This record gives sequence, C-alpha cells and structure tokens, in this order.
Amino acid sequence: MYSIDHLSEFHGLPVVAFPEPDNDVELPEADAAAWCIHANAWEGRENWQDAFHRFLATVDAGRVRALVVGSWGATYENDSSLPIGLITAAADRLTSLEAVFVGDMTSEENEISWIEQSDVTVLLAAFPGLLELGVRGGTGLVFPPTRHEKLRRLTLETGGLPGEVVRGIASSTFPSLTHLDLWLGVSEYGGDAELSDLAPLLGGVRFPGLTHLGLRNSEIQNEVAEAVAAAPVVAGLHTLDLSNGVLGDEGAAALLEGQPLTHLACLDLHHHFLSEEMEQRIREELEPHGVLVDLDGRNTPWDDRGPEGRFTSVAE
Repeated sequence: MYSIDHLSEFHGLPVVAFPEPDNDVELPEADAAAWCIHANAWEGRENWQDAFHRFLATVDAGRVRALVVGSWGATYENDSSLPIGLITAAADRLTSLEAVFVGDMTSEENEISWIEQSDVTVLLAAFPGLLELGVRGGTGLVFPPTRHEKLRRLTLETGGLPGEVVRGIASSTFPSLTHLDLWLGVSEYGGDAELSDLAPLLGGVRFPGLTHLGLRNSEIQNEVAEAVAAAPVVAGLHTLDLSNGVLGDEGAAALLEGQPLTHLACLDLHHHFLSEEMEQRIREELEPHGVLVDLDGRNTPWDDRGPEGRFTSVAE
C-alpha cells in the first residue's frame, strides 16, 4: 500500500511547520515557505485556531504565498470548515496568498478516508488570485460548480472521490487550469464516480489549457484507460498519470491501441498489475519517441484471485 507522507514541498516552496509556542527557532521570510499550521489532536497543547492567530501575529501575513493545513484536531470528527473559515476570514490580511493545501496528514495521524472535509470552493471564492488548491481526504468533500479565473493546479487526494465532486469539477469553469490530479479511489470509501462523470473532463473543451491529467488510484482504472484512449483531451497533454490503480493488461492494451501517445513527455503507470510482456510492449512503443514511462511497482492480486484481487494504492 502507498505510504502518504507530509508534504515537503508545495507551490514550489519548501514546507515549513509553524513552530509550537515557546519555540524560538529562526523563521524564514514569509514569502519563502509554504507554511504548515498543525494542531496535535493527542497532545492538545494548542488548538488550530490559536495556532493560526499566533501565525498571523508572527509573520508578515501580507507576504505569505502558500498555506498548508495540517491536522486541525480530531479531524475524524470535526470537518475542515474550521480551518477554511479561519483562512477565508483573514483574506484581507493574506493578500498575497497563491496556494492552499487542506489535510496534510499521514495515516498515523488520520487515515485518508477518515479526514472530514467540507466545501473547499469557499477558498476559491475568497481568494480570486489563488493559483493552486490541494485537498487530502474525500469524506464530506463538497465541490459545487465554480468559476475561478486564475486557478492553475487542482489536486484531490482521496481513498474515494464522490461522483458528485467529480461532476462539480467537470461543470466548473477554470480557464487557466493546466494541472488536474484526481484520486478516484474505491466505492467502499465513497468513490462512486462513473465514466460518464469524467466525460466532460476528457472532452478537451472544459479545460482547454490542460497539460497534466491524473486519473489515479482507481478501482475502475481499466475502464478509465479505455476512455482515455479515445479522449480528445489527450492531444494537448504533456503528462498522463493513470498510476496507483488496478490497471491490467486489458486497460494498457486499450490505451496503446487508441490514439497516439508519442507526444507525451511522461506516462505514469506505477503501481499496476501488468504482465512483463505488456510492460515490454509499452516501453518498445513509447520510449523510442522520448516518452518517459514509469512502470515501477508491479503487483500481484491478493490470494491469486485474478482481477478481483487487485487493489488500489490508497483506500482507507
């Protein structure tokens, strides 16, 4: 299974944890870090609200470019509307904010599908200059159709991405979007998106500037690969990421037999269930054209049950 670590870099900046009270470490310049605000649910020395207010009083808030929301306490009970509400309420002070990531937690802190999220589009409404939005956790996640002129990168990391969220994204207007990464997950943890939900994304019209598309960590990875094989959006991509799911030879064959992929800079298929023969075929067809192919992490089904024993990298 995939190990989810704390972010070390976000929005091109090193992630720096805002220190706990009475820790006199030297801090970087406000615009030189992606600041992670974290409240330890078990030690309980300081809640997230107090940590955030102390952060605003300590750094030059008007120069902060990126915020990373770590644990906000009992995140399996209290949803992300608390930190999101505090950040949006400080919009008049965070005038240079370009990027927010909500839910930077490891499985030791909280399993990804236990993280209680909320309506993250509130951040887009509050910060018209936001360039990047990342979210970890799909439980309770809300994403109604939204318009935002500046957003370039959108990443949703989940063990199960609700179909309603996918439909909300597919109905949104993001004219500047170049990078879209969706972890679709499994139905057991709320990942009920269907191919029809992805159709507007694959049509190439909704987000005409898209150069990176990730449809990852899916229990319907073969069906996704078959749909991508004929999807107009692929022609404009530099990178295509179908990793971390249950991709087998049937899906990979459909991908190779569809439209040409030789224009890609990278095809990421790591964590897969491909045979050695299919791996070799992919390399022979794409690598001579300069395509970087990631085929790391060949898996075998649990209990030798064939396709039914395949598993995604991330679920619970």
